Amino acid sequence: MRLALRARPGAALAVAVLVAGAATAADRAAEIDRLVAQYHALGQFDGAVLVAEHGETILKKGYGLANAEWAIPNAPDTKFRLGSVTKQFTAMLIMQLVQEGRIATTTTLAEALPYYRKDTGGRVTIHHVLSHTSGIPSYTSHPGFFANVSRNPFGTEEFVTTYCSADLEFEPGTRYAYSNSGYFILGAVVERLTGKPYEQALRERILDPLGMADTGYDRWATVLPRRATGYERTPAGLRTAAYLDMSVPGAAGALYSTVEDLQRWDQALYGDALLAPALKRLMFTPNLNNYAYGWGVRQAPLGPGKAERTVISHAGGINGFSSVIRRVVDDRLLVVLLNNTGEVPLDELSLGIIDVVYGRTPPAPRRAIVSEMVAVLERGGPEAATARYRELKTKEPDAWDFGEAQVNALGYQLLGAGKVAAALAVFALNVESYPKSANACDSLAEAEMAAGQREQAIRDYARSLELDPNNTNAIDQLLKLKK
Repeated sequence: MRLALRARPGAALAVAVLVAGAATAADRAAEIDRLVAQYHALGQFDGAVLVAEHGETILKKGYGLANAEWAIPNAPDTKFRLGSVTKQFTAMLIMQLVQEGRIATTTTLAEALPYYRKDTGGRVTIHHVLSHTSGIPSYTSHPGFFANVSRNPFGTEEFVTTYCSADLEFEPGTRYAYSNSGYFILGAVVERLTGKPYEQALRERILDPLGMADTGYDRWATVLPRRATGYERTPAGLRTAAYLDMSVPGAAGALYSTVEDLQRWDQALYGDALLAPALKRLMFTPNLNNYAYGWGVRQAPLGPGKAERTVISHAGGINGFSSVIRRVVDDRLLVVLLNNTGEVPLDELSLGIIDVVYGRTPPAPRRAIVSEMVAVLERGGPEAATARYRELKTKEPDAWDFGEAQVNALGYQLLGAGKVAAALAVFALNVESYPKSANACDSLAEAEMAAGQREQAIRDYARSLELDPNNTNAIDQLLKLKK
């Protein structure tokens, strides 16, 4: 006999609410999909997306190609390099060691690493390193580092003593300055205290307990199923990103993962399985520049009706890849974006997705000005391209992205291709638009050196150093030029 279902009092209303909720979720998923597709169509996103609320997935989807040579599409289980999203895992490992009493946040580097230089290491604490207030210069800012060093393999101690032990830029605790060197050093601390390689400690302490089987330390030699290739968009089209030996980013940026595994990580952070509540509160307490331990933590008007919400987030970028994980913890909202075509506007896209979740209309994606500049460069040369930039910035400022970083990247692409005159025009335009940017001035000076314009290079390196007194590249180049 087939049993008939009986309706309880109020059951019809409950069913109606559930159906309406499901329709709303479906509508939000469709709207998010449309938004991401718009960014993808403009060449501003190729990767995987996951959006979830209270642990329930709203959208999980891949866009574009994981491998352009074989036309293999991105998918939710595609593995992407995370770049600096790695830092939150390193911070968790350190805090677990604090919990076990093996180290304290007040421990100095000289105490934690016997081979670290004593004069500076005795003044820098684990807290300073975790919060980017150590004053240790970032090795990624060393002149010529990427061109001359980044392809070489290194052991941990060798890299720490060679590239992470420079003189301090400021007294520890007095300023914030993002330092990849600091987090590489933290990986060395993990290795010394656990007696295991960083990647083994990570797997045993975090990845295996959480079932994060698709996350790990990226080794290029490893045959890794479903790994995305990293690409860069250039004036000549898509190209494979430059090789980087993954011993170089280390605990500061060497992990790979999937959007699905990062959802597992997000959910675990609401519980206490990995870390006791008091230490977890300490890990998420913002310091200078709203940076906690491995995370940015701030209040932002992102909730319903632009209500203030606590947002815990971090972005990452590494050759050919960019990433962002954004957690609106009051509503247990998660947005994960993993991209394999270089630097793209992931922050804008993630905030647009949050708008959709809260029922707001997100801003339309802006077109990248460099795409228009490249097209005009090919037809009319540097003068026409810079004129077009100024025209669009005057007439259509909200429709185009005039970001400093992307224009700077175009300048370096042109310089690398031997198009020095075009590179000079692009860098000069960037300085015109961002006159307070030390990096823009530094880049222009580098192109002027390539063009043999010594006096102009001295002028612009000096201007860069005035804007950023800690610009070691400008200091070094000025010494060379003045000789």
